[in-house]
Amino acid sequence: LFGADAAPPPIPVLSVGYYNPMAPPGPRTPGMGDDAGMRMLLPVGRSGWAIAAGYLGLFSVLIVPAPIALIISILAIRDMKLHPEKHGMGRAIFGMIMGIPGTVVLTVGMARWFL
Repeated sequence: LFGADAAPPPIPVLSVGYYNPMAPPGPRTPGMGDDAGMRMLLPVGRSGWAIAAGYLGLFSVLIVPAPIALIISILAIRDMKLHPEKHGMGRAIFGMIMGIPGTVVLTVGMARWFL
């Protein structure tokens, strides 16, 4: 139909821009983690600790996971301060805000139970 010498064009290679701890410091190419719309849909460039803190913050209404949410949130904020290219501060703050009252309620409840 097209002849023997007609070949499809090559597929271009696109840079994704994942976090690479072995990459040398300096300017980096923009990747998927730099697009705000992509970060809303996928956990691209987001700290794993921040994702865990967000979900534990949701479950902290059950009171028992609240101290874990608080600890993981602190670790997430620390991780994002050490690696400024990672995102997810909102999830970490949410986990902390939800974890503090749950931890207080759990502590007061345990104090009343044992005293």
